[in-house]
Amino acid sequence: MDDDPSRTSAPREGSAGPVSIEAKITDIARIGIVGLLAYWALTLIAPFAIILLWAAILAVALFPAYARLGAIIGSRRLAAFLITIVCLAVIVAPLAAFAISFAEGIQALLARLGDGSLAIPEPPRGVRDWPVIGERVHAAWSMASGNLEALLSKLEPALMQAGSKVLGKVASIGAEVLSFVVSVLIAGFLFGSAEKLAQMAQRLANRIGGERGVGFLRLATATIRNVARGVIGVALLQAFLCALVLSFFNVPAPGAIAFIVLILCIIQIGPALVLLPVIIWAWVTMDFGPALLLTLLLIPLFVIDNVMKPILVARGLSTPTLIILLGVLGGTLSYGLIGLFLGPIVLSVVHDLLMVWMRADAAPTSSPETPQTSPPQ
Repeated sequence: MDDDPSRTSAPREGSAGPVSIEAKITDIARIGIVGLLAYWALTLIAPFAIILLWAAILAVALFPAYARLGAIIGSRRLAAFLITIVCLAVIVAPLAAFAISFAEGIQALLARLGDGSLAIPEPPRGVRDWPVIGERVHAAWSMASGNLEALLSKLEPALMQAGSKVLGKVASIGAEVLSFVVSVLIAGFLFGSAEKLAQMAQRLANRIGGERGVGFLRLATATIRNVARGVIGVALLQAFLCALVLSFFNVPAPGAIAFIVLILCIIQIGPALVLLPVIIWAWVTMDFGPALLLTLLLIPLFVIDNVMKPILVARGLSTPTLIILLGVLGGTLSYGLIGLFLGPIVLSVVHDLLMVWMRADAAPTSSPETPQTSPPQ
């Protein structure tokens, strides 16, 4: 009988080898199947990703108002319906005013072209002295003042090409507005299951990052609400006050101007690009008193966001105000309107992760400083 231990141990090692390989193959197959399912799911959701993301942002931003209104009127369904109607009115009303003003302007221009009453004055003498473009502008202006039809026929190919591009851009903007309207409707339905969605988000964050992940979820929630108040809320206030002042002084197309002010304030350009020409027009066409009063009423609109925005955006957050504002600007420039929220969220999380990493040696188990803001419910 052979008692050599080397002979008895060899079969065990040989038998253990195939089992180990099979386990690895099984794990790889499971990961592959999960990855394939995740890829298919993302492919199916991708066409609606922006709509769903906007709906989630709106639901988080408007939930405090929804909860308060529901407590006041005693019906959460009615509160969700009212908030959805108000949001749709905020979107549709300025667009309708802008479209009506634009259509009226085009109709008046075509009418004047049809009856020949559209007269263009002679160009000033100083136009010819403009550098580089002076001669061309003076020649085209002179032709337009003398024979507008000849100029239009000469520019017809360029006008047709520009018109097609403008129509394409208008169609693109219309599609984006329609998708945003759908996002508002979806957000209205999300209010009803807000508690369940909040619990799912908390469980997912806890599964991924533990208590620290839940803290980052609260940070993202607070950032969304602060950006909504500090950027969009202030922009709506500026646009409303602008429309009110312009309507009081009978400025043409106050709704269209207010809508442009709203967009410029949201994308962080500011209202000066529109209101400065309005002030110049007022001093040219109005008497001294009304022009001065209109100017004094419009000037605060230039600086109201510089005062209110930093206060509202950084309220209750441990992230510095500069980080939030950089996220707002960088996100808007990089990803458009959706980046208005994504930018500050990403920079806030990165900032807190960096702070945790820098404090790791002193307190390895410490959690990031997060605002004492309850998660979306």
